[in-house]
Amino acid sequence: MYKIGCHLSTSNGFKKMGEVAVKINANTFQFFTRNPRGGDARSLIQYDLDGLAQILKDHEFGEILAHSPYTLNMASSNPQTRAFAKMILTDDLNRLDRMPCNLYNIHPGSHSGQGPEQGITNISEIINEVLSNDSKSMILLETMSGKGTEIGSTFQELRVIMDRIEHSDKIGVCLDTCHLYSAGYDIVNRLEDVLEELNDIIGLEKVKAVHLNDSMNEFNSKKDRHAGIGEGKIGLEPIIRLMTHPQLKHLPFILETPNDVEGHSNEL
Repeated sequence: MYKIGCHLSTSNGFKKMGEVAVKINANTFQFFTRNPRGGDARSLIQYDLDGLAQILKDHEFGEILAHSPYTLNMASSNPQTRAFAKMILTDDLNRLDRMPCNLYNIHPGSHSGQGPEQGITNISEIINEVLSNDSKSMILLETMSGKGTEIGSTFQELRVIMDRIEHSDKIGVCLDTCHLYSAGYDIVNRLEDVLEELNDIIGLEKVKAVHLNDSMNEFNSKKDRHAGIGEGKIGLEPIIRLMTHPQLKHLPFILETPNDVEGHSNEL
């Protein structure tokens, strides 16, 4: 059975997220670990977490995803920004140890003009300082569109980061269909070639989740503008081909389209 869901808000608690997911026939979902534009995190209450865990068990959910805030930029040239990113990463991983969620999705970051090599060095240094043998969660590097000074729009860049992580068993990848298409990976006409390249450079076994998004922009645009499924330049059929592909269909798929819960229910 496919594991597919959408991004849900933690505003009413973690158990409530599970209840909403069940209501819209989702069997996985994603949530922000804290305010996506800031640093505040919701208090963890054990009965709330236990309620979510029971829902996941009762309804045979796939793995759910935690998403880091957008303000986390480990690649930055600014020491204060990197220190903030390290603090958030450390705290989020500690919080996830208490939750029924062990996949932590991050945007690799933007190098702020200092060049991708230095940005990658900054990213790997922080992750190595935070991850340990005792870490229960896996950090997923998201494939990016390549806008501005973003790092992670190529499989090669993600591979370089991964190769520098000491605890290599705790690092994986989350594919984003909009980002892949915008970055120049033709998942519409050459999906098999893209997956072959992905396997050669990163390894398909390292892919742990997929963000399902259509794209408002043309192929190789280097722009990050999500569209509803079937409402953009990728189209419905290529997205279905990707999610039903024998090498991907076992993964959790998360809608990040510009819809509310009712809209996501219709997409599901």
